[in-house]
Amino acid sequence: MSLMLCRLRRRSGAGLLLGVLAASMAGVANGDTLSIDASAPTPAPRAAALRMGSAVAPNGDKLGANARYLTRNGAPWLPVMGEFHYSRTPASQWEAELRKMKAAGVDIVSSYVMWNHHEEIAGKFDWKGERDLRRFVQLAGKDGLDVVVRVGPWAHAEVRFGGVPDWVVNAMPTRSSDPQYMALVEKLYAQIGAQLKGQLWKDGGHVIGIQLENEYNIDGPGKGAAHIAALKQLALKAGMDVPYYTVTGWDGTIYPSGEVTPVFGGYPDEPWGISTAELPPKETYAFRFDTRVSGDLGAQTAAHAPGTAETDKDVTPFLGAEYGAGLPFMYRRRTVVSADDIASMLPVQLGSGLNMMGYYMFHGGRNPMGLGGTSMEESTLSGGYNDTTMISYDFQAPLGPDGQQRKVLEKLRPFHLFLHDFGSRLAPMTVRKPDAAPATPDDLKTARFAVRSEGDRGFLFVNNHVRQYPMAAQQATQFSVKLPGQRITLPGKPVDIADGAYFIWPLNLDLDGVNLVYATAQPLALLDQGKAGLVAVFAAGAGIPVELAFDASLAPQIKAGGAQVAMSEGRALVSGVQPGVGAALTVQRSGKRPLTVVVLTPEQSQQLSVADLAGQRRLILSAQQTWVGDGALQMRSAGGNKFRFAVYPPLSAQPKASAGNSGTTLRAAGNDGIFQAFEAELPVRDLKATVTQTRAAQEAAAIVIGGGAKAAMQPAPENFKAAASWRIDVPRELLRGLDDALLQIDFVGDIGRLYSGTRLLDDWYYSGYPWQFGLRQAGALLDQPLTVSVLPLRADAPIYLPKEARPNFAGQTQMATVRSVSVIPVYQLRVTP
Repeated sequence: MSLMLCRLRRRSGAGLLLGVLAASMAGVANGDTLSIDASAPTPAPRAAALRMGSAVAPNGDKLGANARYLTRNGAPWLPVMGEFHYSRTPASQWEAELRKMKAAGVDIVSSYVMWNHHEEIAGKFDWKGERDLRRFVQLAGKDGLDVVVRVGPWAHAEVRFGGVPDWVVNAMPTRSSDPQYMALVEKLYAQIGAQLKGQLWKDGGHVIGIQLENEYNIDGPGKGAAHIAALKQLALKAGMDVPYYTVTGWDGTIYPSGEVTPVFGGYPDEPWGISTAELPPKETYAFRFDTRVSGDLGAQTAAHAPGTAETDKDVTPFLGAEYGAGLPFMYRRRTVVSADDIASMLPVQLGSGLNMMGYYMFHGGRNPMGLGGTSMEESTLSGGYNDTTMISYDFQAPLGPDGQQRKVLEKLRPFHLFLHDFGSRLAPMTVRKPDAAPATPDDLKTARFAVRSEGDRGFLFVNNHVRQYPMAAQQATQFSVKLPGQRITLPGKPVDIADGAYFIWPLNLDLDGVNLVYATAQPLALLDQGKAGLVAVFAAGAGIPVELAFDASLAPQIKAGGAQVAMSEGRALVSGVQPGVGAALTVQRSGKRPLTVVVLTPEQSQQLSVADLAGQRRLILSAQQTWVGDGALQMRSAGGNKFRFAVYPPLSAQPKASAGNSGTTLRAAGNDGIFQAFEAELPVRDLKATVTQTRAAQEAAAIVIGGGAKAAMQPAPENFKAAASWRIDVPRELLRGLDDALLQIDFVGDIGRLYSGTRLLDDWYYSGYPWQFGLRQAGALLDQPLTVSVLPLRADAPIYLPKEARPNFAGQTQMATVRSVSVIPVYQLRVTP
């Protein structure tokens, strides 16, 4: 990722925070019509200032870009990109994890190539096992994922020296065009080029992009734009000829305009910061109408002037690469984010003009140990600005290090489904600013919304969520959107927009020739069933009645079941829609195929995925983790042995189910509305661990203030002699027949570490967020007991912890305890149509 020095400008002043709280104390905003003028013509997109590489595949497929959006075969393309570090995940798990990302709506997988993971010793490159970049790229392509390779040479990624090997850092200047350094970079790039040979877009492969360096805002002789240009030439020399070349565009990044295109990001908090208190409201939750840069993202060097991205914003598309799908825990600041903290950023970024939704990280991981058992994480001990865990790179990501699906994935996926089926319409649309907008991110009362439109069609984006701060409820609210030749006021009846709400509503949405003037529900997916018609799926918002407004001429052709159809302001208004899995309404036009509209509840929309199954694109509803692989529906459940899924269109034959190497009974469970439902139940596995304390805690040393941040530093290794320890016995045979078992350690302390003997398996900064470790990867290591050690947390520790996680020391000076250790069985079901 990209974590910032922050330049010691953290805003932790009590006066500002009190002002923010006072601004929201009223808790409501008076009823209003919120207006926005979107009537100005949408200019044609300008040509991009971008020299692309080879962009035509052998089959004729072509990638492109203009100054507004990417194109695929000439059509607008708005993809979702997610970061997944191959060298931080066992190679045996790659294929399943890539398929899970695909099922979550990811189109492009991106990954750093961390130099020190491949050339820890000078001249000895390792591309085997979990470092096999070529195999990783091949597997991604096999499952229909495009790939962006972030080749560094400096990556950051919370790796020591940003991934540059120790032997390089110790011998020469880095991050410049120093001849000795560039000679080594040329060798690295040649190795990467060999790994990617035959896998590039021009060869029929799926590698479509190369990112050079990371957060590069360094200027001076042999640096700056000239250095990025030199890196691109080395990449081309190594055979890395791809359609897109990118650089990160925030924190004053400098690059050669036209040679690369900038990508952007934003995070809901700053774990790289030095404040031990809650931060003021982040700009990530406020629509941006003048800049693409979203606050502090963690560059390790300080910019001294606006970067190239600011002057290039009219000639490059607005693309994302590092919108936080979670956050890392750093020693001095251990921020826990909710699913809504992450998902609410999407309407804001898309409504601000973003035309590629890129995440860091979408899949968590664990750092490999170096030769001799040395760790390679960023730490103050090696001169890093931040202290990070030695092994864990969990990142609170939508997919955890062991492939576990988290709530944030369920909140993000509806937006990904929307972008998959409606992104080509959204991409050409330009941003329209409301008549009244918040002047600053800490204005928690003024409504936050924007419109993107092209001609008389568009989408309305609304966000009323700000992390850790209550937003004023927008009571009795309507929106008035002026489009060319018409004004749309929606909803027909004013609604209350609660604190925490966020959504996207359509304006004049074409559904197979049927004009949906507006809907107070978010579009999710389109299912084309040929002559049987089109199914349009929407998601209702919590507490907001669903209205669907159509052109007046369609009123006689609407069959709305239990809903009401009435004329309102010259439109056929359908109200009283009850969200669920049945058809909310159908529009049957003479001589044309029918349109069926389904409106799911908020909970159902979070369970929805869309996949090709049994030769047809289908809607799948399940509370369990689902993905498709090898022609079968794969289902995974952590802790629950009961499976249920519903599918539409229905399967033509009863599917079969298996768990492990044995079959199991899959029962038809009737119909859920238009969906065909099935259920299965696997034998319950009751797994228990035996926990015995083996060492009492000693007095922990005082935490040192220092390092580049002049803030709390992680205790030195010798200070871990104060840690308490517990023996954990988990019989290996208990795991047989399961996909995995998650060891969950609930502890209170400063740092927890999990060992097999003296081998460190995982580690964790206490934050209140659940610590889990997949026992499958431990394998034979379970033949001996595991050990968890907990360094005491001092009551005077100058670190940030969420309020709900701060222990009650009750007069004690420190705390180190393991409250419980549980083993969660992970069941897997394979359903073959």
